[in-house]
Amino acid sequence: MAAGKEIRGKIKSVENTRKITKAMEMVAASKMRKAQERMRAARPYSDKIRNITANLSQANPEYTHVFMESNDAKTTGFIVVTTDKGLCGGLNTNVLRAVTAKLKDLQAAGLDAQAVAIGNKGLGFLNRVGVKVVSHVTQLGDKPHLEKLIGPVKVLLDAYSEGKVKAVYLCYTKFINTMKQESVIEQLLPLTADRLQADKEQHGWDYLYEPDPQSVIDDLLVRYVEALVLQAVAENMASEQSARMVAMKSATDNAGSVIGELKLIYNKTRQAAITKELSEIVAGAAAV
Repeated sequence: MAAGKEIRGKIKSVENTRKITKAMEMVAASKMRKAQERMRAARPYSDKIRNITANLSQANPEYTHVFMESNDAKTTGFIVVTTDKGLCGGLNTNVLRAVTAKLKDLQAAGLDAQAVAIGNKGLGFLNRVGVKVVSHVTQLGDKPHLEKLIGPVKVLLDAYSEGKVKAVYLCYTKFINTMKQESVIEQLLPLTADRLQADKEQHGWDYLYEPDPQSVIDDLLVRYVEALVLQAVAENMASEQSARMVAMKSATDNAGSVIGELKLIYNKTRQAAITKELSEIVAGAAAV
């Protein structure tokens, strides 16, 4: 029964694994609800600051902020948002595959790339493919904080303001629903007209500027870009927990299937051993 003992050991091992994946599924489900609440809570702020920025840019057409102007630099910047941990299905793989395709297109156009990595998985990927990482931030925890993101992101924003970077792209996973997440690569800078489009229902306002229009628009556009990055990180975290919950549920179900197959094999092996022993006893009795 050496084979039976080995199969019992495998069954025990898979059962232990199933307990772990089930616990991780339940933890991810709890975190997913909180992450979705934070993500939805951040959306109204992003929408409101976009409307204000759009109205201000239209109300003061004689001044154009540097974030809305293009330049002829030969370097493109990326802000790559990924997770710190794995076991979340193809979440990171999908967004990094989209980043790879974008990098190939830029290289074909003769442009270099540099990046800001948010998350361990993206940092490791960018180092492997040889993209220059100008700054990074990891271990953000379950709740993103803007003060942790401002410093690393400001490196690329300053480079764009100085004309060293042609464009900045924001790469993250957008939360659609619990079962669906979408990899997104969107142009962050220069700010396009369609992005700075005020809602039709919103009325235009005649603003009073203090101290002056240039100072107000300068500060507001920086806050707007930071809000976009924070919203992307919140979307990515909600997507991470949803993907992890689905992946761990699938792993738990697969472990149950493996246990069923192993038990069937064990029973067949045990039955064959008993049949063999009975045959030997009958043969021995007949010989006597």
